[in-house]
Amino acid sequence: MSSTIELGMPPVGGSVLLADPRGYCAGVDRAVITVEKALDLYGAPVYVRKEIVHNKHVVNNLRDRGAIFVEELDEVPEGATVVFSAHGVSPMVHEEAAERSLKTIDATCPLVTKVHHEARRFANEGYRILLIGHEGHEEVEGTAGEAPDHITLVQTPDDVDDLEFPEGTRLSWLSQTTLSVDETMETVRRLREKFPQLEDPPSDDICYATQNRQVAVKEIAKNADLVIVVGSANSSNSVRLVEVALEAGAKASYRIDDISEIDEAWLDGVEHVGVTSGASVPDDLVQEVLGYLAERGHPGAQAVRTADESLIFALPPELRRDMKLAAQA
Repeated sequence: MSSTIELGMPPVGGSVLLADPRGYCAGVDRAVITVEKALDLYGAPVYVRKEIVHNKHVVNNLRDRGAIFVEELDEVPEGATVVFSAHGVSPMVHEEAAERSLKTIDATCPLVTKVHHEARRFANEGYRILLIGHEGHEEVEGTAGEAPDHITLVQTPDDVDDLEFPEGTRLSWLSQTTLSVDETMETVRRLREKFPQLEDPPSDDICYATQNRQVAVKEIAKNADLVIVVGSANSSNSVRLVEVALEAGAKASYRIDDISEIDEAWLDGVEHVGVTSGASVPDDLVQEVLGYLAERGHPGAQAVRTADESLIFALPPELRRDMKLAAQA
């Protein structure tokens, strides 16, 4: 049971401050429902390239229902149904799927698709694109694959110091959607300082959910001795929430997949606990954390709301088409 408090109100003794918004974003919700509907419509197995979202509990639940997760398409039988994850894929992956006669359902988050469009547009106009993101992340690989000859990866603000381009090079920047807003803006500031001709994307690439969750965790961190972030280790936005909480004033912050990873010693001497979760985390995992804390002297969670989210994305068109045909039949 939780109540809602207004921003700026001091927490009461022994309270838990619950970030709102937290958990599932529209892109994650769409991707998970896509796999569920595909299993219902086509029957198991349905193959999924990479993890549909970066949360081990979500992946395990879908695996139990008949989803088979693979790293690459050569693990998928020819002619089978395969779902592309919310993080997006490169054009080469789409080409490989066509060559293998795979039935594809693209669950890429529309906000990631927007970044792909921007990469193609900038490349077609002759820009060198500075892509701010983490090497090896599926989203970065997908975006870079849209214009591999035009993209330079920038992972940290300090990387800017090593960048050199011929005079007259047209430069633009894009970013992975799940980064720290503050660090990304610092990278952009340093890029613009070094390259005054740098052009911005038409809109901010960091997704609304990532930004909203970072704003919310900053608010609870102001009054928290400890901030617990629920999310998997490979979830970029969850890892960023820990960093943001510490930067915002939390005395300690830890990321956990579930309550089995909580160290009870973290609660020693702690009066106020903040709780949040990454954008791919189902809320039942957060409720389990609240129950754990209540049993150990931290009842009465207070939701600290910093934004209202109502965005919903339609399911992939290829899935909606088949669902409609099935309903007509």
